[in-house]
Amino acid sequence: MTNLKQLFYSLIFSVPVCLLAKPRTTVKNVLEREENKKGNKSSLIIPYIFSTESMGLTLGTGFMAKGYGQDQLTLASTVYASNDEAFGLYFGLWDYQFENIDRLFFSAQAMTGYYPRQRAYVSIPYKTDQTQGGGNNSDEDNYIEESGYDNWAEFKLEYVFPIGSAKKSPLQNYHLKNGLLQSNPVGGDSWNPLKSGVTTLMLRQFNRYRSFEPNEQTELNATVHPVELGISYNNTDFPPNPSSGSSQYLSITQDFGWFESNREWTFIEFEASKYFNLGESENAKQRVIALNFWTGDTPSWTTTENPDGTYNVTDHPSFYEGATLGGFYRMKAYPVDRFRDRSVIYSSIEYRHTLRRNFLGEIDWFSFLQSDWLQVVAFMEGGRVAPQYSFDELLQSWQFDAGIGLRAMLAGGVIRLDAAFSEESSTFWVMFGHPF
Repeated sequence: MTNLKQLFYSLIFSVPVCLLAKPRTTVKNVLEREENKKGNKSSLIIPYIFSTESMGLTLGTGFMAKGYGQDQLTLASTVYASNDEAFGLYFGLWDYQFENIDRLFFSAQAMTGYYPRQRAYVSIPYKTDQTQGGGNNSDEDNYIEESGYDNWAEFKLEYVFPIGSAKKSPLQNYHLKNGLLQSNPVGGDSWNPLKSGVTTLMLRQFNRYRSFEPNEQTELNATVHPVELGISYNNTDFPPNPSSGSSQYLSITQDFGWFESNREWTFIEFEASKYFNLGESENAKQRVIALNFWTGDTPSWTTTENPDGTYNVTDHPSFYEGATLGGFYRMKAYPVDRFRDRSVIYSSIEYRHTLRRNFLGEIDWFSFLQSDWLQVVAFMEGGRVAPQYSFDELLQSWQFDAGIGLRAMLAGGVIRLDAAFSEESSTFWVMFGHPF
C-alpha cells in the first residue's frame, strides 16, 4: 500500500517510467498548440522522484520531444536509480515515416532495469483455483518476490489504410487551443471505416527477459519473443484525449518458442472503447464519460492432472503476458499482473472533468511543463480471469476497484496520476496517456 509520503513525492515530482500504450496502435498525427511558438515542435525535460516497495526512493530524469526531424516523430527517454540498488534506462521512438511508403510507420522501444524486489504471482503445480498463484480466487500473499532484471525491447510496423479520414493522408492534423481541439475531428458519430476515422494494421515483435536471481525455477526465469498482428479502427474526435466517438482493436499474439523462449503459446484479444461528450459546465470546459471493454483467451493453454491431484499447465504465456489484470492500465488498485489465467474479461467507466481553471499553468515555477489543462477523474473497474473461456464463469465473482485521478495535458501529451482502492489493496500510478 502506498503511504502518504510516497503519494506526496509522486504528486509533486513523478513522470512516467513506462510508456507502453493500450491498445498498441495509434493515430499518426501532427500536433499544433496555439500557445507553442515553435509550431508543431515541442519538448519536455522533467526531473522526478518517487518511492515504491519494489525500488525504494528513486531519482530520475525524463525527456520527450515531438516534431523534430519529421512532424509526427516522437522521441522519449528516461534514466533513474534508487538508494536500494535499483536502476533503469529507457528509450523510445514512435512513428518514423518511411519516405518511399508514406503510409508505413516504424516504432521501437527498449528498456533495461534491475529491481531488488520483483513479484511473480505463480505457483505451479497447484491444486485448486484458490492455490493457483494469480488465479481469480487466489490469496494476495501467494507470490514469489526476489531481486532480478527486467529487460525488454519491441519493434513495430503500422500501416494506415487509405480510407476514412486517412484517405488523402496517413497523418491527421490537430490544432489545439488551451488543450482542446479546434480543428475538424478525426472521427464522427457514424461508425463507418470507409467514411470517417482511421484504420491501422500493426505487426509487432516483442522481446522480454525477467530473472529472479536466487530462485532456480525455470518458470520464473521467463523469456518471451512473441509476434503480434493487430488491426484497429479509431473513430474518435481527438485520439490523445477523446470526447466522442469509439475505437476497436483486435489482435492475435503468437510465441513460436524462438531462441531461449521455452514454450509456444497463442493469445487472442479484443478491446473496445466508447466516449460521450456531456458538454461544458460552470466549472468545466469539457466533461466526458469514457467506457472500456477488454477480453482475451489463450487457445493453446493446456491443463493436465498429475497422479497426486495437482495440476500442471503447458503452452501458456509467462506470468506477465496474456490474460492478466492488475497494474498501470487495468484493475489499477492491484499490483502489476496480480491476476493471471487462460481467459480474461474486463470493463471500466471513467468520468473526466476538465477544469476551466488551469491552476498548474498559473504557477510561474511550473511554466516549463507547458500545461494546457487539469482534469479530475473518477473511475470504477471490474473484471476477472478464468481457467476457460466461458461466460458462465467469466461473468461471476468479479474483482472490483474504484479510484480518483488528476490528469494534465503537458506539451500536448496527457500525464495521469491515479489512486485506486479495493478490498485487497490500494495503489498509486503515474503514467503517460489515458488508460484507454
